[in-house]
Formats: sequence, C-alpha cells, structure tokens
Amino acid sequence: MNLIIDIGNTNIKFALFRGQTLLVNGSGNSADFDLFLKGKKIVNTIISSVSRSEDVEALLIDKGLNFIHLSSETTVPVSNNYTTPTTLGDDRLANVIGASVLFPNTNVLTIDCGTCIKFDAITVQKEYKGGAISPGLQMRFKALNHFTNGLPFIEPQKIDFFIGDSSKNSILSGVINGCIQEIEGVITQYNAIYENLTVILTGGDASFFDKELKSNIFVESKLTLIGLNEILLYNSRS
Repeated sequence: MNLIIDIGNTNIKFALFRGQTLLVNGSGNSADFDLFLKGKKIVNTIISSVSRSEDVEALLIDKGLNFIHLSSETTVPVSNNYTTPTTLGDDRLANVIGASVLFPNTNVLTIDCGTCIKFDAITVQKEYKGGAISPGLQMRFKALNHFTNGLPFIEPQKIDFFIGDSSKNSILSGVINGCIQEIEGVITQYNAIYENLTVILTGGDASFFDKELKSNIFVESKLTLIGLNEILLYNSRS
C-alpha cells in the first residue's frame, strides 16, 4: 500500500492507496496519524508539507518506513513549465497531476478553494502551464475587518441576494458574489484559450461554491491526495 501524507498549517491529511485506488483517508494531529498507521502494511510513502515535518518523519523512521519528501527536485509525471519551480506549492502541482489522472484526455483547469483560491492549468499533453492565486473567502472577510476601522468581521454564509441592504449584507455580497464572479470569469477566460476544457473544484470551500457556479464543473475533494499518490507511483516505477 502507498501512504500519502499532506502536512498543512493546522493538521495532517493522510491516505492509503492500492495502486490508483483510494482505500482510506483521514486527518488530524501527530497522535491521530500514529494511530492511523497501526497495523498497516505500507510499501511506499510520500510527504508533502507546508510546515515543519520533523515529527512525522521521525515517526516514519521509527517504524522503519522509507519516504519521498516532495520538492522541486522530485521527478514528476508531467512537464513543469513553471519558471520558478522552487516557489511552486506542492498542492498546486499535485492538483494538476491528480487532474491528469482523472481526466487524461482533456485540458484541465483546477480551482483550489481554500485559504487562497488557486487556479492551475494542465494540457492534454501533460504540460503544466501555471495559473493564478488570489485571496480566499476567509482571507477576504478578515482583510476587510483588519484594514478598516469600522467594518466588522463576518463569517461566510450562503446568501440569495446581490444588493446588500446593510453593512453586513454588503460585505457578504461583495465577498461572496465577488468570488463567484471571479471564478466564473477565470473559467470563461480559460475556455477561450483551451478547447475541450474540464474544470475541477477542490479545497475546503469547494462545497460552498459548488452549487453557486453556472459553469459545468466537477468537484473532487481528494484531488491533492490523488496527485501525490500518482507522483509516488511514478517514482516507485522509476
């Protein structure tokens, strides 16, 4: 079995794959991860991290497990055309690789709706082109509160209006409708560039936007894990 570890700023996501089949996944802290490993027969492991990973690495070493730590030096099954590969987030690269696994016969735009909204494109020839990064929902609400004297912090919530009739509703309309229009606009622009384009939504806020978008999209919450597993498979075969 393949063990996939994605270490974020707040928790650890982990999953087990057999080949390209996801068997089980979870998330939590180091103790949760240790419990997850009990009784598992693991052959190959990959770690992706945006924060410190020493505790996880020590745990793997203690259990006698070898691992790949994803970096800009890791061999991947796509052509990476990013001009600054050392600054490219692991999740962005993993997302497009996962997209190429799910939809190998189309150009794909991945939209990761999390702390930031990240747009990334990969062609049917498996060429990663790059994309765009903009503030996510929570970041926009927090910025309005932090950088002004009078605007309150508002928690994201579903709305059914466009014109805000109060400061709260104006903030909700501006942020939420602004995000929706941004995403729709980017999809329109990519459709003008690439024929036969598939759009995949992922990330923590994907479900928030899923029913709000008019564009034809797929939602895959495990996209990053699928991509990391494909990188691991590729390196295991090599």
